[in-house]
Amino acid sequence: MKYLRWHIAGMLMLVTTISYLDRQSLSVAQVELDRHFHMSNTDYGYITFAFLIAYGIMHPFMGRIIDLLTTRRGMAVAVAWWSLANIAHAFAGSVSSFAFLRALLGIGEAGNFPGAAKAVAEWFPPKERAVATGIFNLGAGLGAAIAPPLIGTLIIAFGWRAAFIATGLIGFVWLFFWLLLYQQPEKNRFLTKEELAYIRSGQAEEKVEDVVQRGIWKEVLSRRELWALIAARTLTDPVWLFFTMWLPKYFKAERGFDIKQIAMFVWIPFFAADVGSIVGGGISAYFIKRGWPVLTARKVALLLSAALMPMVIPAVFVESWKWALLFVSIPPFAHQSWAASVLTLPGDLFPKRMVASAYGISGTLGILAGGVVMILVGKIVDFGSYMPIFIAAGFMHLIAAAIIFALIRQRKVHPIPT
Repeated sequence: MKYLRWHIAGMLMLVTTISYLDRQSLSVAQVELDRHFHMSNTDYGYITFAFLIAYGIMHPFMGRIIDLLTTRRGMAVAVAWWSLANIAHAFAGSVSSFAFLRALLGIGEAGNFPGAAKAVAEWFPPKERAVATGIFNLGAGLGAAIAPPLIGTLIIAFGWRAAFIATGLIGFVWLFFWLLLYQQPEKNRFLTKEELAYIRSGQAEEKVEDVVQRGIWKEVLSRRELWALIAARTLTDPVWLFFTMWLPKYFKAERGFDIKQIAMFVWIPFFAADVGSIVGGGISAYFIKRGWPVLTARKVALLLSAALMPMVIPAVFVESWKWALLFVSIPPFAHQSWAASVLTLPGDLFPKRMVASAYGISGTLGILAGGVVMILVGKIVDFGSYMPIFIAAGFMHLIAAAIIFALIRQRKVHPIPT
């Protein structure tokens, strides 16, 4: 099969789309669930907190599990788990049961990004990794964009329970094709020798004795670069989580949207996020092809993306919902452009045998911080307004970019020949 590595990237994009479709099923359905279960914003904050705490705690463990099981088997286990958990939401009957099932969903979905990052490290030379990461990360915005019209239509036609059942079943369709197609490059019967040689170009050989003599977590935790990634993601992950989990509620509460209007318009910020995923991957790839050192290209791409984030602040001050929608759409574009580079860094900085573990650990505190932020958002909105949340969201990426510039140095990665 020609260009098999890009087919793999497409599979990773699809599973990320499914992951975000499953998690967005609640954020869209809550417009209807509010009426049935009388959820307050604080209740919704606690439900999202349950998801993110489980998701965050399991991130490093799922990364380690995928390193041990291999990418093929580890991703299969994760997708089967979260798909079943999502279907089970259809049988929930209270705020506490939704919180419990959200936690189960978070456990499974914790395997998505560590597994995808490991697959990219296995299947792509460094000069193509940012583009491949941008492609699979495209699924985050794509799933979030599909969710409002798809789930809104399902709810209108069949009721809120159908939204969870239908989106959960999609995961099992993907799983069939994943098991059919995916093996490590050296073992994949569909891969040509020429493409295998190209994939391995520019990839440093790893020493077997390092695997035997040192524990992966010990080695990862000893590196300064990991702590820079942790700090940056702690600041920026909560911003993205706020957009994905609260925008339907924001447009309902502050702009008067009903379920039909949410289905018609709230996909737009996440479509912008899709465009940002591709643009962000292309920025660093453009600079690398012109001879820039890898990390310099990544850093410049991160800074350019972060500079757009303050555009979210005017959204809470304009009177027109159309202008608010415009200003709210720019930061998802910028964040996903940012993510295309920051999610590639574990593959740039760490050997392939520890990429999933490094990614899992670096994502944990960002996700846990997001869980705490979700509760704070609920309380702030119940007793105040969205204004301080939007203002804070505008500056977190710039602070994170400064940390990455200060703590991650070029000595770890060398220029890639073009």
